[in-house]
Amino acid sequence: MTTRERAYARANNQRAAQFTELWVIGRPEDIAAMVRVAGMSGRLVYVSSPTPMGGDDNRQRRYLRLRIN
Repeated sequence: MTTRERAYARANNQRAAQFTELWVIGRPEDIAAMVRVAGMSGRLVYVSSPTPMGGDDNRQRRYLRLRIN
């Protein structure tokens, strides 16, 4: 591995270490409260649109990316 490749790998690891990514499954009102709190704290970076679980399950799935620091 060259010096440039090592530097690039280190920079990518540092960028990845700044965030945590979660798949959240729950009732829509519970997820909405969680997203609201994350947004107010300034940690919310991205939230996906709600995806129904399917069938007779009324829960939703959402992807969240949060800042660690």
